[in-house]
Amino acid sequence: MSITDMTEHHPAVMSIAGSDSSGGAGIQADLKTFTALGCYGTSVVTALTAQNTTGVQAVHPSPPAFLEQQLRSVFEDISIRAIKTGMLFDAENTRVVTRTLKSHFAAASLPPLVCDPVCVSTSGHTLLHPDAIEVLITELFPLAALITPNKSEASLLLSHRNLPSEVENLEDMLSAAKNLLSLGPKAVLLKGGHITTTIADVDRVSAAYPGLRVIRDGLLAENMEILQVAEVDLGTRPLVVDVLQQAEEATLFIRPRIESTSTHGTGCTLSAALTCGLSRGENVVEATRSAASYTHLGIETAAIIGRGHGPLNHLHATVLRTVPLPTPSNPHPLTRLLISSTGDIWKAYVQHDFVKQLARGTLPRECFLHFIKQDYFYLKYYARAYGLLAAKSATFPAIDSATRTIGNVIREVSMHREFCAQWGISEAELDATRESPATTAYGAYLLNVGLQGDASRLVMALAACLLGYGEVGLWLKREAARADSWVRLEGNPYVKWIEDYSGEWYQSAVKVGLGTIEALAVVDPPSPARLEEWRGVWEECTRLERGFWDMSLGLL
Repeated sequence: MSITDMTEHHPAVMSIAGSDSSGGAGIQADLKTFTALGCYGTSVVTALTAQNTTGVQAVHPSPPAFLEQQLRSVFEDISIRAIKTGMLFDAENTRVVTRTLKSHFAAASLPPLVCDPVCVSTSGHTLLHPDAIEVLITELFPLAALITPNKSEASLLLSHRNLPSEVENLEDMLSAAKNLLSLGPKAVLLKGGHITTTIADVDRVSAAYPGLRVIRDGLLAENMEILQVAEVDLGTRPLVVDVLQQAEEATLFIRPRIESTSTHGTGCTLSAALTCGLSRGENVVEATRSAASYTHLGIETAAIIGRGHGPLNHLHATVLRTVPLPTPSNPHPLTRLLISSTGDIWKAYVQHDFVKQLARGTLPRECFLHFIKQDYFYLKYYARAYGLLAAKSATFPAIDSATRTIGNVIREVSMHREFCAQWGISEAELDATRESPATTAYGAYLLNVGLQGDASRLVMALAACLLGYGEVGLWLKREAARADSWVRLEGNPYVKWIEDYSGEWYQSAVKVGLGTIEALAVVDPPSPARLEEWRGVWEECTRLERGFWDMSLGLL
């Protein structure tokens, strides 16, 4: 395929920026990002630099006439779908870029322009002459779909126009982003990497600004108690918050702060990733969301390179993974994806009315006994399904994990016998009970998945039960600890059930299950079709689990 025939999936984009001889920032970072995100990257070099991870030693600008020649050479041959600017160096080069864009593109046909107002390097080296700031504001910003200043760049731009320039907290960022929008761009993304924020700050600002939109992509969502227990407490974790200001709306993008020295070229990378998103027709919010995620993972997965602030890992996205690799800030990406993609069904399951009545101690005795009897039969299917999983497993650790789970099921069966004995039901009566159609349907589905598919599909089928009961146990435990809680433990006839599923033994089994699930996507990354198959099995089993609670309440 020729460059001029690039498809919608591989749009051609342009970086107008300086060259970084160490490869971590500037044109080099942009081209790596473009490639990693499936775009064809073109480049127009505004300046050569001698730099490494410790700083910038020298800058050699491109002559203005040659800069214009580069721009026209690309524009006359290649259909550019989005453009970003980085280091422009001085006023004359900034004018050349603006003039050439205006002359080549009519106002209506200018592709999305992302302006990263690079002014000073991390090491303190000036990368934009002071006289260029006015040209940047008056001539280039009005063409921009988005500008992406950091804290120091925002302060410099605002002070140049005698606007409030202090940017020290989240409230300052919101005010600064609005003032920056008044300089002419269609949108402003004020980056918060140099400002430490907490979830308390976010909650305070959200309460003060009712219309504020908050996107918490890097944080745990509702009904993820099983992950909260295994991960760092959000309340103690420093955050990075970026503020996106558009004409009618402000949006906060929240992610965990990463303590890393691999941050050289972070701004270049983010703006390049934004350019890719806009080139595909994403709106500014969508493009920011995906670009921030890409950049975050680039920092978190970076190898140590150089003696100073090293580069990001721009290549983490070149392995086409439908499920990201586990990282310290997200050690359970597959489980998060499964829960999030079936959020309504999962919530209806783990917060079912049966569970709520049980927690209040108001669940009718006959409903609980019906449930215990049917769950006793279900566990036979469950143990046999794990037997199939052991047979399908290719390694001794996998066989060991499956067989240990069978042992856990046997222990759970003994718990059921104890419950029944407490309620006056003998083992003979238990064995004589007729199996409910809901139990048979669920058990048959498990065995059918085990017989038809590979081990991974069976793991998905078994996970909904294991993790769901763990989620229920932890949710009730958390709710019981609240002041004036609706959960009643004292005098509750079902308190042992709550304690068993929130207790250390069962939660240890959940931890093993989480490890098994996540290992599937790491060892053998699923294709989009296979991931959808996994998700479909998970969803069906979640529905069957909800149906099991329905059966128990309805005595079916």
